[in-house]
Amino acid sequence: MKGQKIMLTLDKVYHAAFALKNTVRKTDLIYAPGLSGRHEVFLKTENLQLTGSFKIRGAYYKVSKLSDEQRAKGIIACSAGNHAQGVALACEKSQTPCLICMPDGAPISKVEATKKYGAEVVLVKGAYDDAYETALALQQEKGYTFIHPFDDIDVIAGQATIGLEILDQLADVDAIVLPSGGGGLAAGVAYAIKNLKPDCKVYGVQAAGAPAMAEAMKNNAIKSVAHADTFADGIAVKCPGEKTYALLQSHLDGIVTVTEDEIAAAILMLMEKQKLVTEGAGAVAVAAVMFQKIDLKGKKTVCVLSGGNIDVNILNRVITRGLIMSGRKTTLTFALVDKPGQLNGVSEVISRCGGNVVAVHHDSSDPEMPINSCLLRVMLETRDAAHIESIRTELKKAGFDLV
Repeated sequence: MKGQKIMLTLDKVYHAAFALKNTVRKTDLIYAPGLSGRHEVFLKTENLQLTGSFKIRGAYYKVSKLSDEQRAKGIIACSAGNHAQGVALACEKSQTPCLICMPDGAPISKVEATKKYGAEVVLVKGAYDDAYETALALQQEKGYTFIHPFDDIDVIAGQATIGLEILDQLADVDAIVLPSGGGGLAAGVAYAIKNLKPDCKVYGVQAAGAPAMAEAMKNNAIKSVAHADTFADGIAVKCPGEKTYALLQSHLDGIVTVTEDEIAAAILMLMEKQKLVTEGAGAVAVAAVMFQKIDLKGKKTVCVLSGGNIDVNILNRVITRGLIMSGRKTTLTFALVDKPGQLNGVSEVISRCGGNVVAVHHDSSDPEMPINSCLLRVMLETRDAAHIESIRTELKKAGFDLV
């Protein structure tokens, strides 16, 4: 492990920045005053990067370092989607054939985008780690050149260029919060920042359903977690990298987790307040700040939005979860006597309190209920959690029985 810690150098990071300067975008750093009242927050918009993700940085730099002999063998990689697109674009530009193994549950949009860059895609049943095992087997069988999505020093150096850009854009930054799956982004940025501005804090964020790196840091040992259950597919990794773990052990100030509902609320906030679309992995840093998972009081903080490749097929569900989580939508269930005027009475109270009814469901079929009773489910649009509670209070005062 100690040997791996010194394999990455600032010279390599600066060389990566030079190699990428005409290929990747220097993404904007946007001030987000509405995100937190406790400190200044800025957003590093890698969701607006080429291919919609920071992954193009590490993938392109790695491909640029390959020899003609390595390229001639063809490239193979594994990815949940963003690394796949980065490798595919880099191979397209260098006219190198590539094969990408992706989990069969990867968003359709990411699969199709990878194919459009000219890559051959193999869908593997299971999660990212299953695609990884398949890629290794094919490499052994066919002799391809393998490009790891995170546990590779050249790939990490490419991701580290984000740290250089942040320091150039906000020299007095106090803290950086960024996603961590396998750890390539977090390791690269943490290394660059801690070597150039040691007093700046760097924190990683994982989905609670895929906490492999958080568990490794907690237990001082890498161990695969049994499941990686999160809609933040970009960080759904069962086992972190050895190189990334070694770098994070010595350069990261802490790592936290966020729930699915917190991620959904962050995606909704970014869309509504900042007009930015992010995928689940891209929003976890903002979720950690929104829900105060890290003590950042008084610190100028940068949240890295790592990607924006969210599948539109799940976006509606994510928005709904975000609305519920932030108190903007709720469902109330009443046990009523089934007689005329009950719905009108409920509606009058809700209207008077400023709620907006968007759906109503009347159910009198429950065999456990009295024959003259029914359940009434009402979906509302509301302002926040306090507004919901005020409506519930007024309904109870009016004599309605909330289940």
